[in-house]
Amino acid sequence: MVSVLNTIDTGHEDMIHCADVDYYGLRLATCSSDNSVKIFDIKNGAQTLAADLKGHGGPVWQVAWGHPRYGNVLASCSYDRKVIVWKEAGPGDWTKWYEYSNHDSSVNSVAWAPAEYGLLLACGSSDGSISILTANVEAGTWDCKKIPNAHTIGCNTVSWCPATVPEPAFDQRPSKTNLAVKRLVSGGCDNAIKIWKEDGDRWEEEKRLELHSDWVRDVAWAPSVGMPRHQIASCSQDRRVVIWTSDDLVSWQPAVLHNFDDVVWNVSWSLTGNILGVSGGDNKVSLWKETNEGQWICISEDTNSASSGAAQNNFIPEQRTL
Repeated sequence: MVSVLNTIDTGHEDMIHCADVDYYGLRLATCSSDNSVKIFDIKNGAQTLAADLKGHGGPVWQVAWGHPRYGNVLASCSYDRKVIVWKEAGPGDWTKWYEYSNHDSSVNSVAWAPAEYGLLLACGSSDGSISILTANVEAGTWDCKKIPNAHTIGCNTVSWCPATVPEPAFDQRPSKTNLAVKRLVSGGCDNAIKIWKEDGDRWEEEKRLELHSDWVRDVAWAPSVGMPRHQIASCSQDRRVVIWTSDDLVSWQPAVLHNFDDVVWNVSWSLTGNILGVSGGDNKVSLWKETNEGQWICISEDTNSASSGAAQNNFIPEQRTL
């Protein structure tokens, strides 16, 4: 069963939309409709407020930790059309490193690329576009590329394809020539899931995946540790979670994991990519695992860990449950 190891009183004055644990599982970042981002130290079962970041002028939808090889870096996105990258200059001293305000509507999702690619941030917006922000860490400058009209009406979610490839003993694919290409997946209000591939200095649509009958709320590309295939999980306003599987990044096969009782807001893979966490408007967090026969079964469910609304579920079974 899913068990609650710790409960944190964040002190937010409105709905919490996202909670993200850092690489080492020692810090928690939260964001809320109260326009703030908060960082907590969560060592040894205790929690201490380390920073209360004010910089957004509207509800903050999502936060995402960067890889520690680039320092302590946190990205946040908001209804105010801004993306802010925060950096810890010293113990407890967080500053605004970069602010991106080139979207015409709410920025709904931010996701850091695999660390092997450098410090890259994908941002999905209700204006329908996706921005790719790239940091020149030594110079302290940022470059931006935009995918215009990525999703009609709006983009709700973005997730990167992992850079790591399976060990040769596990890899059954005939060729690895296309694995070094940067890819990301997005979902939007056009009910579609799209896979994007970097081609030179631009991004192009590589694949369009269609099965959902309502807005796609979240997508998550599974880690590829020891896996001979790629998997993407998607969830939607249509109350379904779909698992998309591909051996060659060309042909994708969908399988409906389950039909839920309410909208599904979030999907999140375990670190090894073999367990999927799902949360939604039914106030439940459930864990799903694929059997040897290719069937997905629910291995655990908790009715107290999720909340209704657009709450982001940062559930990582291997580390901790919050």
